[in-house]
Amino acid sequence: MASPSDRGQRAGTVLEMWNRQVHYYLGLYFFVSLWLFSLTGLLLNHPQWALSRIPNDANPEYAIAIEPTSGDTDLARARDIVRQLGLKGEIDWPQSAQAPGRLDFNVTFPKRAMQLSVDLREGRATVRQIDRSLWSAVRITHTFSGSRYNTPGMYRDWLLTSMWVTAMDALAAGLLIMVIGSYYMWYQLKTKRASGWIALVAGFLSCGWIVFGLA
Repeated sequence: MASPSDRGQRAGTVLEMWNRQVHYYLGLYFFVSLWLFSLTGLLLNHPQWALSRIPNDANPEYAIAIEPTSGDTDLARARDIVRQLGLKGEIDWPQSAQAPGRLDFNVTFPKRAMQLSVDLREGRATVRQIDRSLWSAVRITHTFSGSRYNTPGMYRDWLLTSMWVTAMDALAAGLLIMVIGSYYMWYQLKTKRASGWIALVAGFLSCGWIVFGLA
């Protein structure tokens, strides 16, 4: 029969093995996501780079007839118009009140934006499309979430946005698990504890200085 010390040692060995496996495979799974997040962060922080520029040259606008809209609110009617026109993306709803009989809003996703001006009385929508380059779209993904916390009634309209947000949440959770696992692996290396404490404290101090400096 194994002694308590043997059982404790065996449990520690199993924990260390699983921690390493989780660390390795999470790192492999999130490899591309981490590179994408880092690249978009660089493009966002350095707008002067040629790759970071977002062209805003719009294509010629065009008008298209629409059917009478359904919905009890302007936002619901806007969603019905988006459905009628077969557009994809998130509705970017203005904070200012809409003029009677009109709806003005944008439909956006990283690669393209559409500006819509709708005359509900005449049943006509004027659309202006803005195409973006691939690198511009990659940069926009860094902050693209479809969330409109300051606009009541807004929620994510596009399935791909929800999938993207879920992937970014998974990346954040995976990084937290990897960091905690790294602490455990570092602490197991007794000869590296002193230098590890120096790196850990330096990281806390530098991050705290930035956070409180920006607050």
